[in-house]
Amino acid sequence: MKLAVVASTAVLFLASSALAQQKLAPQPPTITVNGEATIAAEPDQAQIDIGVTTQARTAPEASKENAERSARVLAEVKKFLGKGDDAGTSGYALNPQYRYPKDGKPEIVGYVANNMVRIKTARVDDVGKLIDAAMQAGANNINRLLFTLKDEEAIRLEALRQASAKARAKAEAIAASLGLRVVRISAVNEGERSFQPMLRQAPMARAEAAAAPTPIEPGTVEVRSTVALTIEVADR
Repeated sequence: MKLAVVASTAVLFLASSALAQQKLAPQPPTITVNGEATIAAEPDQAQIDIGVTTQARTAPEASKENAERSARVLAEVKKFLGKGDDAGTSGYALNPQYRYPKDGKPEIVGYVANNMVRIKTARVDDVGKLIDAAMQAGANNINRLLFTLKDEEAIRLEALRQASAKARAKAEAIAASLGLRVVRISAVNEGERSFQPMLRQAPMARAEAAAAPTPIEPGTVEVRSTVALTIEVADR
């Protein structure tokens, strides 16, 4: 029994010694660098929120007038849409309007109906014409105009490739300046990613459509990526 205890103690001692040697073994020198890339791409899709607001004394009157005008707006908008484009109601609200007398309870004096149509179209060059046509048909509220990309992921991947290449080039330049050589990449971390679509101020609604279309300039969409590399180096 004593022999077995001695043998097991020896095994534990050897294992502990090996583990201690591993912990004390020097780690190879490394360089950590960051790479960043920003790609500016021309937008190929526009998103527009066009609304119809109506007011009447009763709820049915406000709702009926809104429905008629919204139907005209939607029918006119669809004339500008192509294959793969989309337009539909994204929000609807019918709310009472109150009068607050000095003495007494609030009184309902009318109703306001709001119908919002969200449009997605690849015909970015026709956005100005589309807005003018919608306003001529009865729209009086344009909340948002956003230019973006259909395939954001392809641009993101390209930005990542460029950021990785820049990070590797940085590491090699640092290593060379110190008389070292790159052995291998020991760690890769994707850092910040950002997608910056172009937001445009929507034009004010007008009672009459202009003779010329509303001027709209899409600009560019920026996609930014960063990559952090930890690279093992050694003497040349």
